[in-house]
Amino acid sequence: MNQKDYIEQGEKYILKTYNRYPVVLEKGEGVYLYDAEGKRYLDFGAGIAVFALGYGNKAYNDALKDQIDKLIHTSNLFYNIPAVEAAKKIVETSKMKKVFFTNSGTEAIEGALKVARKYAYNKDKTKDYEFIAMDQSFHGRSQGALSVTGNAHYQDGFIPKEFRAVFAKFNDLEDVKSKVTDKTCGIICEVVQGEGGIYPAEPEFLKGLRKLCDEKDILLIFDEIQCGMGRCGSMFAHDLYGVKPDVMTLAKALGCGVPVGAFVVNDKADGALVPGDHGTTYGGNPFACAAINAVFEQFEEKKVPEHAKAVGEYLWDQLEQLKDQYDFISGHRGIALMQGLEFVPEKPAGEIVNAALKKGLILMTAGNNVIRFVPPLVIEEKDVDEMIRILKEILDEA
Repeated sequence: MNQKDYIEQGEKYILKTYNRYPVVLEKGEGVYLYDAEGKRYLDFGAGIAVFALGYGNKAYNDALKDQIDKLIHTSNLFYNIPAVEAAKKIVETSKMKKVFFTNSGTEAIEGALKVARKYAYNKDKTKDYEFIAMDQSFHGRSQGALSVTGNAHYQDGFIPKEFRAVFAKFNDLEDVKSKVTDKTCGIICEVVQGEGGIYPAEPEFLKGLRKLCDEKDILLIFDEIQCGMGRCGSMFAHDLYGVKPDVMTLAKALGCGVPVGAFVVNDKADGALVPGDHGTTYGGNPFACAAINAVFEQFEEKKVPEHAKAVGEYLWDQLEQLKDQYDFISGHRGIALMQGLEFVPEKPAGEIVNAALKKGLILMTAGNNVIRFVPPLVIEEKDVDEMIRILKEILDEA
């Protein structure tokens, strides 16, 4: 079959919850993807900030092949070696206490919410507890994750208003403080808002949240599903701020394409959940955890976070030059290899992304008319130069 045939069959058999681009991706190599007709694309999306190591990393692929021949799945009624090793790596790197493995970022959010709610319930069983979350946040599409997602577009039709979190303005500590009540069991935020338009937290905001949660004895949850795992130039984005959460959620680059997530708890949150409170059939399976171990090993060997920081600084300079050159670029935000360019309403970001795809460049949108740059963390300056060249061609024609 040709590419057109696959697209037609996809439209016929796959539930339509995405408006997909008319491209069938077949293979990848380095920082490039190839479609079913052999056309090459420079990938500055990384599967929505997932494929940190690039495509065809031999050490990563060999680790997965080796694990397939040993053991892919077993029940969580037993221990397995890759899960124990992966847990140790995450806990020691994050300097937290315990980890629970999930199959996705959304599941990690669900678990984190349960930890905070149960922590409060264990202290006082008489209240109906609630969360404070941030406007324009995104935490996933399941019922619990949607309840703390600060965008009615995703919630309407699925989450009744009475089941939604209390929402506060991101980076506005006083607004958060004004929303705290004796029913507040947790505050959740992304360290860098991704889907909302690439908005990094301000240092004083995160420090203020930490102090507030300590004073009220409620749990602080950092969603690092997109911004964590080296993307912001440190292993975890909160490391840049010197602020530690009580619970942290991870996914995306944690498995570099293998479906896996995790929520990590500190001493305070450890013990909130006891046997029987939470579970998973596939979470922590040997195959997924072998992927985590391979990722951590590659991150250490290749110094991936440090590399992301260095190339991210180069990307920042190049995007700043674009912003200065084109008056229809209204903003530039981000950290390391998680950056965004905002465009005026008259220049739809989606049209620029479509034009880029035709020229062999994969970009993504975010928030209100923002182009998001979340490439594999192994990109080099020459890849940034190629991306800028293609993007300038499009902007000159816009």
